Amino acid sequence: MNDQDREVKERYARTLRDRLPRVREVIAAAAARSGRDASAVRIVAVTKGHPVNAVPAVTEAGLRDLGENRVEELDNKMGLLGDIVVEDRDWAYPRDTRWHMIGHVQRRKAVLAARLASLIHSVDSFRLAGKLSRFGEAESRRVSVLVQINASGEATKGGFPVEGAVDAVGKVAELPGLRVRGLMTMAPFTGDEAVLRSTFARVRAVMEAAAVLPGVEGCELSMGMSNDYGIAVEEGSTMVRLGTTLLGPRP
Repeated sequence: MNDQDREVKERYARTLRDRLPRVREVIAAAAARSGRDASAVRIVAVTKGHPVNAVPAVTEAGLRDLGENRVEELDNKMGLLGDIVVEDRDWAYPRDTRWHMIGHVQRRKAVLAARLASLIHSVDSFRLAGKLSRFGEAESRRVSVLVQINASGEATKGGFPVEGAVDAVGKVAELPGLRVRGLMTMAPFTGDEAVLRSTFARVRAVMEAAAVLPGVEGCELSMGMSNDYGIAVEEGSTMVRLGTTLLGPRP
């Protein structure tokens, strides 16, 4: 790691020292309001659009879950980090670091996503689910996924509609190469708390109904981003996907 890389890393480290305590305060307060323990909520630090040197700052801040929106960027970052681990001992790349694919996955990139990510949040169609399942079977393993629910009804968002979502989750969970760990949703970009709350509540209701289905092996709820994560935690989120709130604006 050269001097310029160290400066980039330190800049992100300063940002995290400033912002992470506040994020944890918001999560703790929201969890308390809903009668939950803050330890039940994981922070997924979204490194999308940030340089690879942001990653050591994130892991040294104690965060182990990192999210990327694009398969190519995830592949590139993981490759560069592998080189750093081999060639540079300025920092350790923790073995328990988990990469999350949180963006839309094209079917032609599904195999690479499954090879790289610990958890794919955005299974938004039966065709994608089938492609991932076939890869899992070929590899004699089961790919961990979340089923994406379009609870807002927005045409610009992917996912299964709430109407019929429980049946959809059940069908995805039947696929032998998948391990369905829960659900994901994206709320509308709005400051209307009632709209946000109802969106998250609908997905929580789907999870409660789907939790008893064969093949559904977890109740993870990936809900909440930088503008709405407090409300998401109040409504049951177990994972919040935070980029700007943690790392500042993308370069």
